[in-house]
Amino acid sequence: MPLLEPDPEALRPTTLAPPAHDRVDAGRAGGTPAGLRDGLTALLGPGKVLSKVSDLVKYASDASPYRFVPQVVVVAESVADVSAVFGYAHRHGRHVVLRAAGTSLNGQAQGEDILVDVRRHWAGIEVEGDRARIRPGTTVARANATLARHGRVLGPDPASAIACTLGGVVANNSSGMTAGTTRNSYRTLASLTVVLPSGTVVDTAAPDADRLLAEREPALCAGLLALKAEIEADPALVRRIRAKYEIKNTNGYRLDAFLDASTPAAILRGLMVGSEGTFGFIAETVFDTLPLHRLVSAALLFFPSLRAAAAAVPRFNEAGAPAVELMDGNTLRASAAVPGVPDDWAGLPKETAALLVEFRAPDEGALAAAEQVAAGLVEGLPLIAPVASATNAFTRDPATVGGYWKARKAFVTAIGSARPPGTTLITEDFAVPPSQLADACEALLALQAEHGFDAAVAGHAAHGNLHFLLAFDPADPSDLDRYAAFMAAFCELTVRRFDGSLKAEHATGRNVAPFLELEWGPQATELMWRTKQLIDPQGILAPQVVLDRDPGAHLRGLKTIPRVEPIADPCIECGFCEPTCPSGDLTTTPRQRIVLRRELMRQPADSPVGAELLAAYGYDAVDTCAGDSTCRLACPVGIDTGALMREFRHRRHSPREERAAALAAEHFAAVERSARLAVGAAGRIGDRLLETVTGAARRAVRPDLVPAWLPGLPGAAERAMPPTTRQGAAAVYFPACVNRIFGEPTGHQGPTLPEALVAVSARAGKPVWIPSDLAGRCCATIWHSKGYDRGNAVMAERIVEAAWGWTGGGRLPLVVDASSCTLGIAHEVVPYLTPHNRELHAALTVLDSVVWAAGLLPDLTVLRTVESAVLHPTCSMRHLGDEEQLRAVAAACADEVVTPDDAGCCAFAGDRGLLHRELTESATAREAAEVTGREFTAHLSANRMCEVGMEHATGRPYHSVLLELERATRP
Repeated sequence: MPLLEPDPEALRPTTLAPPAHDRVDAGRAGGTPAGLRDGLTALLGPGKVLSKVSDLVKYASDASPYRFVPQVVVVAESVADVSAVFGYAHRHGRHVVLRAAGTSLNGQAQGEDILVDVRRHWAGIEVEGDRARIRPGTTVARANATLARHGRVLGPDPASAIACTLGGVVANNSSGMTAGTTRNSYRTLASLTVVLPSGTVVDTAAPDADRLLAEREPALCAGLLALKAEIEADPALVRRIRAKYEIKNTNGYRLDAFLDASTPAAILRGLMVGSEGTFGFIAETVFDTLPLHRLVSAALLFFPSLRAAAAAVPRFNEAGAPAVELMDGNTLRASAAVPGVPDDWAGLPKETAALLVEFRAPDEGALAAAEQVAAGLVEGLPLIAPVASATNAFTRDPATVGGYWKARKAFVTAIGSARPPGTTLITEDFAVPPSQLADACEALLALQAEHGFDAAVAGHAAHGNLHFLLAFDPADPSDLDRYAAFMAAFCELTVRRFDGSLKAEHATGRNVAPFLELEWGPQATELMWRTKQLIDPQGILAPQVVLDRDPGAHLRGLKTIPRVEPIADPCIECGFCEPTCPSGDLTTTPRQRIVLRRELMRQPADSPVGAELLAAYGYDAVDTCAGDSTCRLACPVGIDTGALMREFRHRRHSPREERAAALAAEHFAAVERSARLAVGAAGRIGDRLLETVTGAARRAVRPDLVPAWLPGLPGAAERAMPPTTRQGAAAVYFPACVNRIFGEPTGHQGPTLPEALVAVSARAGKPVWIPSDLAGRCCATIWHSKGYDRGNAVMAERIVEAAWGWTGGGRLPLVVDASSCTLGIAHEVVPYLTPHNRELHAALTVLDSVVWAAGLLPDLTVLRTVESAVLHPTCSMRHLGDEEQLRAVAAACADEVVTPDDAGCCAFAGDRGLLHRELTESATAREAAEVTGREFTAHLSANRMCEVGMEHATGRPYHSVLLELERATRP
């Protein structure tokens, strides 16, 4: 056992609530039953079967109010894996649920037996003219990023686009803000490849698809054609089916597939859309893409009442607005918690409502015409402040428009984060004919009030599609009864009064399955049951997700939400954070870290399940968190799980470790000097010996404390900084300690980074001054990232006091040459400062060197450029908002500049890439594949250790964009 192995008990919650009724049973502490685990491992090979109880718990929750703990999790890597699992389920009488992003809102991605992860290894997109071939684990945002370069976009545009995947979008027939009934998955999906429950693989676009299907699945082919004939022979049924899809409807199976297609393969294509994983695995999709209209104008219009807002919707529909989004007063008030939304929204009257109206156009003339029409419409509306006239209603400013959409898309999370502690959240959506929208809004609010819910309403008003949220405590029998009564009344109201659809775009799921027949009637519902029996005769796929005859099925499995740390309590487990998380494909995501924490709170103090969760949490959650906090940027309500993990690291430190860290901060000049000498000596010792020595030390002490030696690490930096003078300096230049310890990449020829920055500044007529007393000063990130609070405080005070003196009390800007250090000095040190030093800090202007360099460009003459450059924007740049400046500097040095679509945090995180090399390898895998897919002349970033991480990931030499700028402008 390592000498300094941390005690897992340090991570145990300090206050425990009474054990929850839905806690994982103690008998499951051992994880997957041995027979099931070993059988699947023998079938699929090692590494694809996750069986620890912590693995099962972290997959048990999704964005829905349900929670079902699987028996085992399979991480499928290929179609063959999926087919093998289906075959295993047939032979052993098991059930299978497929899970991609886990953003579905009705429990479609949860199961109690075999759960198959089809996200991790299933990303990729190929553009084929106006079509796109997309693998099911690709997020909508990622696909659209690639399509944008071709002037195209997908039709479906769900609010969860940053996280939801195309497999789930098709399986749920998701639509979104503008898709309506014409741009959704059903209408824009050209073909798909599906693995049927039998294991048969069908590409519906193959020329011989029907012949092969007839050979391999004759009963299925005959059955599909027979159902088609039966439906078409009943004119009343045909009319009913057509009428149901005149408005948005994802409740039940797409019976119109039998009417819209003539062959079994084509019918199957239509049925797979909206089948929610109950008919097979969608292994690949081919979409007909749409033109991307880049010019946008939008307005956020405030009305005195929900009815007044709803009454205005038809006007904008007639004017051709592709998006008309409705938000009621509760939604607007809750959205004030979303970063960037005006604080005064919190004080809006509850009766207030707003419409977000957006026009898009391919050219200036078309957009101007749309704005002119819209202005005329606005003049006649009963608007209230803050927008009360047409003169300032519509804007083209990207930041303002983006802020509007951020508030709208945060509907679920903003309301959910404001729910009473301990309650779970129900998210429902329905559709009515748009002409009845105002009546439906009033009826819904009245029904909510009748059942004691103070809910929120928002939706895609242009399509008569409303969403609402309810919070209640499923552990309270009276609360559960109240919710059950509401759902029954709501379904009756929607169907009987409005002939609406109980699910407009979220798919049936578990919550509406018992009400399917209420909407569709016995004849159509029975056809759906027969279709399921035909395609999945043994019923192995996703039981109880779409079809369920139990009238109380929607009340089973509702999850409790125990209170945990305050920073994480607002989480509604939406999963928006997951695509940005560096450890998502290695251990856990931010959502899963919180899910595991909540299960710990459900358990009694002596629980064997709790003990197993704690034992795994140290590595899976705490050690392998990069601490980059990009999860906060993705989270609609700004939850910073990275900060929580840093706090947990702090909890695991012994008093001796904290004292040692503080001592290192107090004597950092000596530490820095020793580190530079060690790096210099390492170059003479050799990589193999150093790997052996550091490996032994890591095993003896602790892997999370002793860095491993990485072959090819840069050598030592020059001891002396380039000569500068304070007189006439335009800025103070603070070379980060990492750049004072490590030199340039192996093989680099030319100036050092400090020399380059000094040179380009002088060429632009804005010289910089490097203080002579740098030694012992650091941005404090070394201590901050590891949770060493005392050391962090020591260095935070020291750097701010020094910077105050260097800059003449803030008269000159402080330029920092590593983005993570810029972030540290500009923001992260603040909580650790004394009140006096906070005042000093407030007077400082801290600039990243990339921002400084971008400001020099007008005064520099570029004399030479490289042919192409690929960029790695660091996570610190994302926090600082400096990515555009990085691109601007690179664009001055290269004829072509490319930022990979899969660019993300490299997880090197200072030295975490040396502590857990597997973390960086996992985090950079997709970006590295994109980078190595073609040749680039230069590989650029602006943070030394991130450059090291990317160099090891790609085998390509990364260096600072400032070195490239110096070369480009060198006389």
